Amino acid sequence: MLASARAPRRLTISHPSGWRLREPTGLEFRRLVELIHDTAGISLNETKYALVVRRLSSRVRELGLDSLGDYTELVRADDSRSELTVMLNLIATNETHFFREPQHWEFLERDVYPVWAEAADANRRPRIVRAWSAACSTGQEPYSLAMQLLTHLPAMDGWRHELLATDLSTLALDTARSAEWPIERAAEIPGHYLREFMLRGTGERIGRMRARRELRDAVRFSRLNLNEERYDVPGSFDLVFCRNVLIYFSASGRAAVINRLADRLAPGGLLFVGHAESLHAHRDRLRAVLPTVYTLV
Repeated sequence: MLASARAPRRLTISHPSGWRLREPTGLEFRRLVELIHDTAGISLNETKYALVVRRLSSRVRELGLDSLGDYTELVRADDSRSELTVMLNLIATNETHFFREPQHWEFLERDVYPVWAEAADANRRPRIVRAWSAACSTGQEPYSLAMQLLTHLPAMDGWRHELLATDLSTLALDTARSAEWPIERAAEIPGHYLREFMLRGTGERIGRMRARRELRDAVRFSRLNLNEERYDVPGSFDLVFCRNVLIYFSASGRAAVINRLADRLAPGGLLFVGHAESLHAHRDRLRAVLPTVYTLV
């Protein structure tokens, strides 16, 4: 957290109406980032001052306030926690892509799905895959996984898929549930998946694309805060994706999340993290199958 007496002077926010955001004191800024950390596990410091101000200033003005300090007190006093949800929606980073980190998807197609299919044919495993996208953002990750599973382990061969996707941001989840994105996102999807699972918008929806019904029905979405001590998710999972989110946590918060995710791995299950998120410190519980892909020891 911040150790300086005042927040750094890096950004002045004003509005044509004459409204101007008062610069927070160091104490006010500390109280705000501590509230975010304590609630969501997101670790911010003075280097993120400009980001915090940019993301929250419009909401502060909308509420008729003039400082982040006043906004923090309003959030803390809101027993309904509705404004806390709004704040976390604004702070959360929702950068994602279809088939992000190609090595993960290639590994699944090459080394995982064929092995599962062979084991199922030999009655060594059930034809059920349970998967969890634990920080799904606007849905590209779980829908990428659904496209693969529906193709490589199809229902016509007796396979059943249970895909859960969760995120902190209710706004991101709304987009994910709608399964609709700008048409430019089509460039991220391999051609055979694009043709099979996506629809191009027409009329009022021109410039958009939407997942077909089969794909939309394959994923169940729910809000979940990874900073909570207990995760309200059912059972254990063959695949858990938690990529490019652990970097926003403190070391202790990251360790707690990893242990809770490991608790939800089925025997032989796989945990996928981002390319900058090594789990070397957890080698007592997890061993690397590939860089950034882990299984239980």
